[in-house]
Amino acid sequence: MTDRRSFLAATGAALSLSAGVRPGPVPGVARAPLRILFIGGTGFIGPHMVQAALDRGHLPTIFNRGRTNPGLFPKVEKLIGDRDGGLGVLAGRQWDAVIDTSGYVPRVVRASAQQLKAQARHYLFISTGDVYRDYSVEGLDEDHPKAVLPDSAAGSEDTGKYYGPLKVLCEAEVRAAFPERHTIVRPGWIVGPGDNLNLFTYWPVRIDRGGEVLAPGDPTDPVQIIDARDLAEWVVRMLEKGTTGSYNGFGPGSRLSIAEFLYGIRAVTSADVRFSWVPTQFLLDRKVRPWGDIPIWYPPIGAFKGNGLFSTTRAVAAGLTFRPLAVTARDTLEWYRSLGTPWESLQRHPGLTLAREAELLAEWHRSGK
Repeated sequence: MTDRRSFLAATGAALSLSAGVRPGPVPGVARAPLRILFIGGTGFIGPHMVQAALDRGHLPTIFNRGRTNPGLFPKVEKLIGDRDGGLGVLAGRQWDAVIDTSGYVPRVVRASAQQLKAQARHYLFISTGDVYRDYSVEGLDEDHPKAVLPDSAAGSEDTGKYYGPLKVLCEAEVRAAFPERHTIVRPGWIVGPGDNLNLFTYWPVRIDRGGEVLAPGDPTDPVQIIDARDLAEWVVRMLEKGTTGSYNGFGPGSRLSIAEFLYGIRAVTSADVRFSWVPTQFLLDRKVRPWGDIPIWYPPIGAFKGNGLFSTTRAVAAGLTFRPLAVTARDTLEWYRSLGTPWESLQRHPGLTLAREAELLAEWHRSGK
């Protein structure tokens, strides 16, 4: 079984789980400053969350193996250890809250949550929108049935194949350890400066290069993204308020079409750009993969009709806000330029090559459709 990232592949059978406790205060939660333990904290979203905590006057501690970006936040306390069997350095400490951005398999999350249940008041776990059973429902909310790990895969830790079902089980471990004191955040695609996968980055970079740009599918196809900084600031505010429950961490707050997405990015560059719309079926017939070959775009067809249409109602009610797309695009493009590395030389440079894009456009124009 694969997750929804593999287009037109089915997820597993339904597993109906509760959405967790409803929003409400964690008893005795500290107001300010909060002592916050970050498990992870040095990848893409982690630094934005640590910075958001610092900006609001809190006291972060970062726990990880010290291998990724070890020079970040030189004045922040760092505890070096491995959450997979190396939690001893956490013993005897107390925190107001934990933000876990790096839990992928239930065994590891169980160890961390059980270790910290008597040492922290609140556990906030970053899960994923891939936890749901299917994506055929428009306006999919947090109570939608969840994916289940098939019996044949019991005990598997293959996050590539069972990413969503494993995250479901990770959520269950958090609830078991912090039954009334947990928050589950299920983000959509997280974007912005520092994105180490560069899926969103592809578009500002490509559009800034100018010329004829292949625009995929129908202009009305929906898109959902969330700026990592909006996610980070919201997470910290929820800890301050003691907000509990489960939330879809998707953006923006209103429907965004792929046309609005592309033209919104175009607004931040002076490049001479022409968009040519190429239908979904034409691309699929030529083995062009949504998300892989054309990042961010995921056509809402068949069993995936709800793609790009997740409900944000509960998250917005809990304080999630969104900066303009143009700001995200501008800042992402500036960050990419600051790297000083040509696109094709980046370790990860997803999307169509210029040659493949030109080939597809030429074929589309020749078809005369």
